[in-house]
Amino acid sequence: MLSLWWFWLAAALVLAIVEVLVPALVFMGFAVGAGVLGLLMLLGLIQPAPVATVVWFAALSLLAYVVLRTVFRGKDSVKVIKRDINDNP
Repeated sequence: MLSLWWFWLAAALVLAIVEVLVPALVFMGFAVGAGVLGLLMLLGLIQPAPVATVVWFAALSLLAYVVLRTVFRGKDSVKVIKRDINDNP
């Protein structure tokens, strides 16, 4: 099952849907990794060996996660509150 290209494209679709339901930018890295792996297998650039397929999926997912994290992480994504609303002026 891991050596079928359509399995990885279907997994990418399911992971992308999970990312929409749980917006944490974690599942999108896995979705991109599975999608790229499925396309590479469809084009015949990666041989469908089960162990190698899992290694490729892990490497592509990690790369996608790092790229997505650097692209979508804003510089001011964390707001630091210095004054409490209950403090007297």
